[in-house]
Amino acid sequence: MNTVIHSDLNDNIFMIACENIILREYRYEDLDAIHALTMQPEIIEFLPDWNVPKEQRRDWLVNYELVDNNRFLAAAAESGNVEQLRLRLGIILQATGEFIGWCCTGIKEELPPPSREIMFAISSEHRNKGYTTQAVQGLVKYLFENTNVEELNAIALPRNLSSNRVIQKSGFDFLTIMMIEGEAYNHYKLVKRKD
Repeated sequence: MNTVIHSDLNDNIFMIACENIILREYRYEDLDAIHALTMQPEIIEFLPDWNVPKEQRRDWLVNYELVDNNRFLAAAAESGNVEQLRLRLGIILQATGEFIGWCCTGIKEELPPPSREIMFAISSEHRNKGYTTQAVQGLVKYLFENTNVEELNAIALPRNLSSNRVIQKSGFDFLTIMMIEGEAYNHYKLVKRKD
């Protein structure tokens, strides 16, 4: 996979260019697209906590997500030590510039340390086209090459066949089934290769 990591010098926007998509740090202008995605039935089914009123989504975007992204990217550029920081990236379709999903990384407290995970979602119109796999692989490559992250986790409900396939195609190994808030999840791990 051809992955290019850069910042747009005109806008100072962090991006990871993949084959058909671009991972781009969230911007305020993404609010409507993020909110619309969280209302799709397929996303509500697997991420019910993300379905909140638009005002709550705006608060999270302005006061947490954009701020966290700036802190993460500054730490990655300065020392590579991202500690407990989170990074939230939109999946942008290169052909149209459309915001079609997200691919994020952060600490999942329910996981055993090191508990950094990768999480993702994509619009129902853009499933089964390889975009989410490109996003996950692009973010993994960035994290392993530009930060002190050496292990990543991913979890998916067993019935979420698409997410399990993306995780497996991205090189994660199945570890176990674990319980989180009364639900069984497939737990996967990917360890950075020591070359």
